[in-house]
Amino acid sequence: MFDTVAILGATGAVGHIMRKLLEDRNFQAKQFRFLASARSAGKTLEFQGKTYTLEELTKDSFEGVELVIASTPDDVAAEYLPAAVAAGAIVIDESGYWRMKPDVALVIPEINPEAALAAKGIIASPNCSTTQMVMALKPLYDASRIRRVIVSTYQATSGAGVAGTSDLMEGSRAYLDGKSHDYQVFPHPIAFNAIPQIGSEKEEGYTSEEMKMVYETRKILGDDSIQINPTCVRIPVANCHSETITVETERPISPEEARQLFADFPGITVVDDLKNLSYPLPSTCDGSDEVYIGRIRRDISHPNGLSFWCVSDNLRKGAATNAVQIAELLAKHRACTK
Repeated sequence: MFDTVAILGATGAVGHIMRKLLEDRNFQAKQFRFLASARSAGKTLEFQGKTYTLEELTKDSFEGVELVIASTPDDVAAEYLPAAVAAGAIVIDESGYWRMKPDVALVIPEINPEAALAAKGIIASPNCSTTQMVMALKPLYDASRIRRVIVSTYQATSGAGVAGTSDLMEGSRAYLDGKSHDYQVFPHPIAFNAIPQIGSEKEEGYTSEEMKMVYETRKILGDDSIQINPTCVRIPVANCHSETITVETERPISPEEARQLFADFPGITVVDDLKNLSYPLPSTCDGSDEVYIGRIRRDISHPNGLSFWCVSDNLRKGAATNAVQIAELLAKHRACTK
């Protein structure tokens, strides 16, 4: 058990789920503190049957704190998390700022828990679209090294925050009423539409979201040789990201073998019965911590290829759940080594 745990960003979309998960999973600490912006400081929230007052986040907020779980924008993470490390805290960070720093561990507990246990300072949680894909890749990679991945994502509006989902809801309502809507988050209407750009333009016509999937996957699996070709698309679904994934492995993996590999891997649920119209859907995966896989089939264009469909709640396993699982891993290790 940690003595003092500080939660940053507890009132945001991911932070709200994180707080609920910590309650539901009975995560224990002697003391919890909740840090927020000056605008939110002074407000109260309920947690584990107690009322807490939000404290204003400053660089002096971390004295005596042993563990920080942060879900903040990149600029906040960049400015304040080094102060937490300097004060002696271990930090679990949900932002994108620290993920690719050489001395920062990038962790999915089912895949590389040892990286978290060896980390000094900041432990980063991956991008949501990366997390569910790498969860699906890991059991295949362990059976036969992956040479190449082609992935297309169909990402929910919740990935753009509360305002993103509001854009979807209000934009859809306006569309059906024959009215216009002033979108706050997306560069094009998201209602009844698909936007083939998430993030800013980066090298060779790829976006920042797409390149996250490339670099983060290689870092988590510890293999810079994997070739990854991603296309990220925003679609008018409120929650849960979906992905079509095709992999090329060193030796062929049959759909039957893949189905068993997926089923045996912690955190993955196989839903794969095409004849009976059974496969993962965003509507049925919402609110779950699992990664769901279906439509498992041979790639008919390549002898060593395998294709499948993958759905996961991007606010849970793609964000809050992964962070809480890292915290649980650290707490368990701490208890075993004391």
